[in-house]
Amino acid sequence: MTRIALDPFVRDLDGESAALRAAGPLAEVELPGGVHVYAVTHHKEARALLTDSRVVKDINVWNAWQRGEIPADWPLIGLVNPGRSMLTVDGPDHRRLRTLVAQALTVKRVEKLRAGIEALTNASLERLAALPAGEPVDLKAEFAYPLPMNVISELMGVDAADHPRLKELFEKFFSTQTPPEEVPQMMADLGTLFTKIVEEKKANPGDDLTSALIAASEDGDHLTDEEILNTLQLIIAAGHETTISLIVNVVEALAIHPEQRKKVLSGEIPWEGVIEETLRWNTPTSHVLIRFATEDIKVGDKVLPKGEGLVVSFGALGRDEEQYGPTAGDFDATRTPNRHIAFGHGPHVCPGAALSRLEAGIALPALYERFPELDLAVPAAELRNKPIVTQNDLHDLPVKLGCPFGHDA
Repeated sequence: MTRIALDPFVRDLDGESAALRAAGPLAEVELPGGVHVYAVTHHKEARALLTDSRVVKDINVWNAWQRGEIPADWPLIGLVNPGRSMLTVDGPDHRRLRTLVAQALTVKRVEKLRAGIEALTNASLERLAALPAGEPVDLKAEFAYPLPMNVISELMGVDAADHPRLKELFEKFFSTQTPPEEVPQMMADLGTLFTKIVEEKKANPGDDLTSALIAASEDGDHLTDEEILNTLQLIIAAGHETTISLIVNVVEALAIHPEQRKKVLSGEIPWEGVIEETLRWNTPTSHVLIRFATEDIKVGDKVLPKGEGLVVSFGALGRDEEQYGPTAGDFDATRTPNRHIAFGHGPHVCPGAALSRLEAGIALPALYERFPELDLAVPAAELRNKPIVTQNDLHDLPVKLGCPFGHDA
């Protein structure tokens, strides 16, 4: 089996994903730093493995970890060994840790956040409208980033004053280019920041999920301080990164498919179709690290060996022709059915999927209603991915806003 090295600079994600699919449903890959794992790259096999009890999150099952081959300063160590949370356990422990978060993020409860998301969206649009007319705008920095970060921070009870430091640390946390000597300090700084947030909530609880996690622990649900801390970090990291990428990727997709953008703006194609097709075609999460096989598992005509690591390559399986037919590589906002698994599948499916969809479903129509002439300020080929193996994330998104709706040119 030929081993495919994942590019730490993510210079050609589409080409890399195509190579992974061509290697079959199970591919041998090399993560940055020379770490060898396997990747599932086809939709059908991914669904099966994500519900297979023989594939677990316990890092102690990993042969390479047992042999001491994964250094403490590996740039991806925070993603592979982020501490005890619902992301890293299975079975009863997973259900215990996930229950409170899942209850807080049900579709019904998330819908109650609509008014707040609409207010934050409108405030962001006002700031965009106040920028100098005619000059390119980084839509990621000015719109796509602040909205999800403000929403998830409000949900978790995080002070806006902590946002700049969170942004700085999370960029290092996800990046494959963080110098190894900086990794231990970065992890320590994240721990210090989230410890401060938890301690503040213990002293002054509020109507937020962090306070609820603390209260549940005190009421006998047996969440340790470590579990509370790591759950807070996990939700904030996942709760803003995915939505940022989703918003950015929708804008990019509509810019390079103007005929579909026209139909979206006229109401001929619903925004839900645009969002779901973007989740499939240009998924926010390119690779999810990492699961481990407790025994040999047959995947297609290959075998995932016992004790080996498994990456789920969502960027590859989102364009799997066996699932989506010969047009799998095309962006088609009218595609139906569109049964993608961009938010995962099985017991570890993303609990924040409903929130991400709601945010995008509010922010994007409002953005284009206010700026119907919105378009890229540079050719799409010049957009640059950030060096993040797990996230499909752009450095920036330069756009021309055009005249706000209702204003003269």
